[in-house]
Amino acid sequence: MASSPNAFSRRTLLVIDVQNDFMPGGSLAVPQGDLVIPAVNALMNQDFDVLVASRDWHPENHSSFTPYGGDWPIHCVSGTKGADFPPLLDQRRLTHIIHKGLDPACDSYSAFFDNDQRHSTGLDGLLRGLGIGHVTICGVALDFCVAATARDCSKLGFETVIKRAACRGISTDDTSCLNDLVAYGVQIDQT
Repeated sequence: MASSPNAFSRRTLLVIDVQNDFMPGGSLAVPQGDLVIPAVNALMNQDFDVLVASRDWHPENHSSFTPYGGDWPIHCVSGTKGADFPPLLDQRRLTHIIHKGLDPACDSYSAFFDNDQRHSTGLDGLLRGLGIGHVTICGVALDFCVAATARDCSKLGFETVIKRAACRGISTDDTSCLNDLVAYGVQIDQT
């Protein structure tokens, strides 16, 4: 019988979508998104066994882009500067990078699955294979990709914590989003 993820004792930091296009001046800038970088860098120096970063890695013709009928400006096209991590993000301790949003027909907010839950990024298997039971999540945008990742993480049985000070959202009022996440069993660490 397989062990549940909570039986595992290893801890991971999951950095969500800290990419140039989501920073000020980027094509889909999150307000004050750059303010997460010092907080994320500080978290990466804490006692985590594994450090994973996700990033949008869209094809040029992604259906989420406004020219193709979507809601978002063109952003984080694979291999472009906009999809890169910002230079100030300390990447030296990252152990794994997960790419999401590769299917041109479906967006992918969560670092675990696309929005239609048709494709897995492999993150669940990676974490289970590494003996991870506790996941701390930070990054952008709190009310989209961070929240979707945290919901999936909790549903998959991992102990899930959002480090609020290392997140920024598109909305300036995150109360409803955080309440929704708590209802999913996600812990909110305000420090």
